[in-house]
Amino acid sequence: MTATIQVDKKKLKHPPLDIHTLGDRVLRQSAKRVAKVDETVRSLVREMLQTMYSADGIGLAAPQVAVNKQVIVVDVEPDQGTTPPLVLINPKIIRTSKELCTGEEGCLSIPGVYLDVVRPAAIEVSFKDENGRPQKRQAADLLARCILHEMDHLAGVMFVDRVTNQIAMHQALQKEGFSAKDVQTVQD
Repeated sequence: MTATIQVDKKKLKHPPLDIHTLGDRVLRQSAKRVAKVDETVRSLVREMLQTMYSADGIGLAAPQVAVNKQVIVVDVEPDQGTTPPLVLINPKIIRTSKELCTGEEGCLSIPGVYLDVVRPAAIEVSFKDENGRPQKRQAADLLARCILHEMDHLAGVMFVDRVTNQIAMHQALQKEGFSAKDVQTVQD
């Protein structure tokens, strides 16, 4: 299964979309399901990919660019020109592994902040691709983490909301000029 939407994996001087940062309320809204996958959605996906690559990211959710839709793009191999990105529209987790793992995460909406987050080691996700076709995909390790991280954005959740080391989080946010008052801790 390969993406039919291809963009050059390069940095653009002026990416098409602006990435919103922690503290902006657009990041805290629940995204709406995409009713119909059409050229408008594919155009959004292209612009999201161009913006993600320009910011050296491996994932981007529509709410991060102030679009309230359940659309995420993921590419955990941005340096591999031939590896297509993954486009997930209306993604839904079907299964998660019982095994959890801790890994460092960052976010294009909280630049410069990298903290450990505990997530399932593997997942199965259902979604529509950029052509509106239903798909299922199993993912583990970095890909699973990235999909879960981006799916959190669709629910208005940011990775810092899942950080358990409050001291490290407060220090990291303060160092980069963000406020810990914008964190909304989630309990699973």
